[in-house]
Amino acid sequence: MNFKPLHDRILVTRLDEQTATIGSIIIPDSAKEKPQQAHVAAIGNGRLLESGERVALDVAVGDLILFGKYSGAEIKLEGKEYLILREDEILAVIG
Repeated sequence: MNFKPLHDRILVTRLDEQTATIGSIIIPDSAKEKPQQAHVAAIGNGRLLESGERVALDVAVGDLILFGKYSGAEIKLEGKEYLILREDEILAVIG
């Protein structure tokens, strides 16, 4: 895949959610919440300041991150689902 996000945007893949049934209740896929953890797949060059200086991102490819529930834009590349986030939508780097 040849994909490079621009500026302070980050391409991530959501982690698969473990499906556990309690008491034989099956929750349909449409009612399940999407995971809020992801692996960073690609990053942009960083935020561009008004002075023309570029600030590097605080995340790197391969990092495990936590992001807000309604953050980002979902896209599909080569049949795989991704999410594009801005750096300020990332809440934490895990580990």
